[in-house]
Amino acid sequence: MSKNIIITGTSRGIGFELVKLFAAAGHQVLALSRNDGPILGLDLENVTAFSFDLANAEAYSKVEKFITENWQQVDVLINNAGMLVNKPFSEITMQDFEAVYKTNVYGVAELTRVVLPFMEKGSHVVTISSMGGVQGSMKFPGLAAYSSSKAAVITLTELLAEEYKESGISFNVLALGAVQTEMLEEAFPGYQAPTTALEMAEYIFNFSLTGQKYYNGKLLQVSNSTP
Repeated sequence: MSKNIIITGTSRGIGFELVKLFAAAGHQVLALSRNDGPILGLDLENVTAFSFDLANAEAYSKVEKFITENWQQVDVLINNAGMLVNKPFSEITMQDFEAVYKTNVYGVAELTRVVLPFMEKGSHVVTISSMGGVQGSMKFPGLAAYSSSKAAVITLTELLAEEYKESGISFNVLALGAVQTEMLEEAFPGYQAPTTALEMAEYIFNFSLTGQKYYNGKLLQVSNSTP
């Protein structure tokens, strides 16, 4: 049965692959990214894409309008968009922190808040975090803003699951290990990750459609590295 799926951060990497997977499976997709060109270039009939900046408070009404006029209901929201700054802590400015948090935390919270009224029992909100945001995991210097923002959405997910537990809507968060994406290459030039963007997208695709049957308010560590 065709479902209505919203995905952020769809111009490249995991988000781009996710759009193609959901479209190929016959689902309706709203693809949100600051750069809508790559998705529009695919010219997929069951995919709508428009330029959307999570840091722009005015942009959310556009999403609300689209859902109201076209779908009325959302089955899956995948908060995939992320911003990464890699700088020594002594060089990170308040503006750097603000930019990262606006996308990675405030944007996740606001889009979820806007979409929730359109979700019903059985719907699933999946937020993409990072192993760097998991307490006790290995940390990398230079990622103070990024990793702490990814920790924030783990707690946010747990909180929303509790607050909405009577609704039957599930909230889960996936902490990803290293995935070979453009964002990883920009942060760590030359680093070769063990997992491709498509491989990770296939996992997230399946989890977002079925994970709510087994999990709610849970952090799943999707990483093949140790510890």
